[in-house]
Amino acid sequence: MAGSHGRPGSPARRQLEGGSAKRLGGSPRRKGSKSTGRAVWRVGIEVAPEAEARAAAGLAGITGQAAAVEWRAGRPSIWVGNYLARLPAPADALRRRLLELLAKLAKPGLASVPGRVRIRRLRRENWAESWRRHFRAFEVGDRLLIRPSWSRRRARPGQAVITLDPGLSFGTGHHPTTRFCLEQLARGRRRGQRQAFLDVGTGSGILALAAVRLGYRPVDAWDHDPAAVQIARANRQRNPSAGHVRFRLADVRSAPFRKRGIYDMICANLEFGLLREEGQRIVSWLRPGGRLVMAGILRGQFAALQAACRQWGLRRAATRAEGEWRSGAWIAEKPIRK
Repeated sequence: MAGSHGRPGSPARRQLEGGSAKRLGGSPRRKGSKSTGRAVWRVGIEVAPEAEARAAAGLAGITGQAAAVEWRAGRPSIWVGNYLARLPAPADALRRRLLELLAKLAKPGLASVPGRVRIRRLRRENWAESWRRHFRAFEVGDRLLIRPSWSRRRARPGQAVITLDPGLSFGTGHHPTTRFCLEQLARGRRRGQRQAFLDVGTGSGILALAAVRLGYRPVDAWDHDPAAVQIARANRQRNPSAGHVRFRLADVRSAPFRKRGIYDMICANLEFGLLREEGQRIVSWLRPGGRLVMAGILRGQFAALQAACRQWGLRRAATRAEGEWRSGAWIAEKPIRK
């Protein structure tokens, strides 16, 4: 779910389970906040997967951060929360607000499992170790292997490798919507052909790094969040063979790209309103036959987005439903005039 452009109320799909390495130091300190020195606060709630979007929106209003999401196999619930350098309010007050959020989510039809509030202070080394327990290497088809630096898993012949390590907020690609983007990248790559890629709202940089390893050239990626760009560049250093990706600090409304028809594939990790406002401009950067991938659109917004895509001259090529989220890929059938 894990871009950073204008998505304060939804989980950053590339943040923890899908892509956005967005914030390093928590929200600005408020009256009553406690500095934790070298500790990290794990703050969040456990909810049913179908309540993910509403939980993330509510949590963002409480902490001021785009929410991270943990999916764990075999469990009926997910964790939606943040890792913070300091609490945005005293712990008791924060717990009350989280309980109020859970009460709203417990309305009929919004959640099928009991919710829980979690506020826990972790030593940074303990927090890092917890990542080792749940961030494991995984494959995207037969083309890509994503693994943490401590993993000894070897790539199969012909398989590209991306190495990622956690920061306070981090994108690993486990979230289903980010997996959809990765799969589209792998499927869209045509061996022996030059294909340009753009990642709008790059977060941790996972999609851009994967694109380079799959053979896309050139690869451009940008985000409006300085912390996200910083983390993305750090992840590029962990992948020397992915050095061709260009990470930039930019906003979609004032993007540094002026030419039309220059990309073969674009992944746009933006909130729905911004996609509708700037979508035609983004599409103008696609070559005829190029592919636009948009993941993590709320179910109730997807029909309107599809209608807009038709107006922009796009043909739907693939879709996927994951709980409240919808993802899709569209092909530009003709040049678009901005």
